[in-house]
Amino acid sequence: MKHLILSISSFLLTLPAFSQWQPQAVTTDASFRAVSVASPDIAWLGGTKGTFVRTADGGKTWQTGTVPDAQACDFRDVQAIDAQTAYLMSAGPAEQGQARIYKTTDAGQHWTLLYQTQQKGVFFDGIDFWDEQHGLVFSDPIDGKWFMLTTDDGGKTWQPVSPASLPLMEPNEAAFAASGTSLVVQGKRNVWIASGGGTFGRVFRSADRGRTWAVSNTPLPAAEATGLFGMRFFTNKIGVVVGGNYKQEQLPGPNAAITRDGGQTWQLLTPTDPPGLKEAVALLPGDRLLTVGPSGTSLSADQGQTWQRLDTDGFHSVACAKGTCYAVGAKGKVAVQRFK
Repeated sequence: MKHLILSISSFLLTLPAFSQWQPQAVTTDASFRAVSVASPDIAWLGGTKGTFVRTADGGKTWQTGTVPDAQACDFRDVQAIDAQTAYLMSAGPAEQGQARIYKTTDAGQHWTLLYQTQQKGVFFDGIDFWDEQHGLVFSDPIDGKWFMLTTDDGGKTWQPVSPASLPLMEPNEAAFAASGTSLVVQGKRNVWIASGGGTFGRVFRSADRGRTWAVSNTPLPAAEATGLFGMRFFTNKIGVVVGGNYKQEQLPGPNAAITRDGGQTWQLLTPTDPPGLKEAVALLPGDRLLTVGPSGTSLSADQGQTWQRLDTDGFHSVACAKGTCYAVGAKGKVAVQRFK
């Protein structure tokens, strides 16, 4: 969503006496909104100023670098395939050269520009892959429909999804390029997109790798700065969305919902503790939910019926594998926590 980049507010972070997150020594002041894990030990991060960061040893050491000729890019989403291979998606106006997709196959030593467009209105919000070959990237709408591309050859070529297969969007509806989790895939063919900016937060869904789509309302509100920011599907039926208002990050109110039928219907969950904007959600062992945002981290052991406040450390995004979680935020903020 275009106006998000222009309205990012700096977090006023306070460290509680017993913070659950372990800060990492990452040698950059770039701000991060993208993190993806290939395993508990392998994590890739995407940030401002063309920055990427990776670890292949669970955070013991970190590699920081910049993609050549991409210093103006803000990598708002990243897809980790393995320790050697990852994709970076740049969010920003295509007219300014910022709508790009890169790939590395040698742990970030070299990057290939897979796709770039200067088509007016394109503003990438998310990218995800079902496997090494099949992926999807989407943009804010053009002429009332998502702009969407798919690949079946590991990003070498990209094919547009026909607008005729996409539901018409509401006025001002778009996605928040806030955490790299407004688009998620599951299994071999399922994909969902979370939106905001309209009347209600909505979730678009496809069961055929983006060829055809349906859409459902959630009970979470939407408006200019309000809607769904992050999402995670844990099976083909059960998924959780989180959101809020990025101009009023601490505002209490409904900020989470769950589906148990693949996104056709959604039910409100109890508001998180801490309250306010939540930007990403992850699954921990024991079917626990972990969600992060500017006001802090919340944990639920009962699918969002109740929440436990872990701390008030602010993060933009989180990704977990087998209980090892990586969280990222503004000004080079990276942390790791291992949940049993």
